[in-house]
Parts: sequence; C-alpha cells; structure tokens
Amino acid sequence: MNQIDIVLPCLNEAAALPTVLAALPPGSRAIVVDNGSTDGSAEIAAAAGALVVSESRRGFGSAAHAGLLAATAPLVAFCDADASLDPGLLHGFRTLVDAGEADLVLGARQAEPGAWPLHARLANRFLARRIRRATGYPLTDLGPLRLARREALLGLGLQDRRSGYPLEMVLAGHRAGWRVIERPVPYRLRDGKSKVTGTLRGTLTAVADMSRQLRAHAADRAATPDRARP
Repeated sequence: MNQIDIVLPCLNEAAALPTVLAALPPGSRAIVVDNGSTDGSAEIAAAAGALVVSESRRGFGSAAHAGLLAATAPLVAFCDADASLDPGLLHGFRTLVDAGEADLVLGARQAEPGAWPLHARLANRFLARRIRRATGYPLTDLGPLRLARREALLGLGLQDRRSGYPLEMVLAGHRAGWRVIERPVPYRLRDGKSKVTGTLRGTLTAVADMSRQLRAHAADRAATPDRARP
C-alpha cells in the first residue's frame, strides 16, 4: 500500500505534469484532480499511472478537497501541478510526521529569480505576519507543498472551496492543537501562468478569501478562549 497520496489540483497543466509525475517519491501515488482542463491534462496523468479525479466546481479548495476525499493512504500531501515544486521533497516531510515532530509540514518557498511575482510575495508576507499573530506558529509562508495524516485532515471538516483552503487547514489545525512546522523548499519557474498569483486580481481574491478565514478564526478563538493552544 502506498504511504503517501499526493493531491495535485490541475487546470491545464499538460506541459508540466510529466515532470511532476516523474519526481514522485517512493511509496507514493499521484491523485490528479482535473478542475476543467481542456489541454489533455487528465489523459496525460492517466497514461502516467496517476489516479485522475474530475472536479467540475472551479476553485483550488474544490480540487484539493476532492483529492483528499479520494485518498486512501495514511498520509496525504498537496502539491502544485505546475512543476514549480519538487514532490520528491515530501519524503522528508513524511519523516517529520512519522517521527512525531509535526502534524502538518509546510514547504516555505525559496524562490529562484523570476519565479514569484512581487505582488504575490508581498501578499504572502502580509498573510504570514497575520498568521503568526493569530496562531503563534513561526511561519513565513503559506506554502502549497504540505503533508499531514489523512484521518486528521478529514477530521478538520474543511469547508472553503476557493483560495482560502490552504489557510483554513492551518487555522483549523491550530484550533485542534496541531504542531505545524515549515521547511525550506526550492521554488522554480512554473510552466505556464498561475491561475491565482499570476495576476494581481487573482492575488487580491486569494487575500480576500484568506482574510475571511482569519476573521472567522479570531471569532472562534474569542468565543472559546479556554481552548488548548499548541
């Protein structure tokens, strides 16, 4: 049985998928969640041996959660399908979770020149500062490369189906007393244009979605001030 199912939300990533799928760590399976691709991404993924899941509702959260629901391995990871991140690094993430050092491991992006637009970096820095204040986790990035136990992830009851999904995972984990840590990972030039951070509009939408999650988290903490903190 595979130890890691790697969820790859996918919208028109035909050029990048072969590189990503060839880099999977041993003992893992790719779950490519096709979010309405028109470039043959699903067929490429299936031919490479990935499990392909179709999710018609557009949105990162919709695709990511559909992959989580399809997963069967003890550990579930999430990775962008655009070849900007190396899924092989998830083996090291697994070691940290298996050793009991973390419940959720995030990849903190160390970008090569040109890989991360200025507006996206500034938005990420702003959000990271708010996350540190809200949770006490010493995070510098809300990275898309991440790994946790499947049953624990399902137990969070995540509801966001747009850009707030990655942040909701961290905040819900905080409320559940999770240990959340990050490790630096290289961030390369992606193949194609990002659907979120590639445009100012997409970045602003993501910031709005995540700000909504932060407000909901603050309200929840205020209503239950005696809840255990990590």
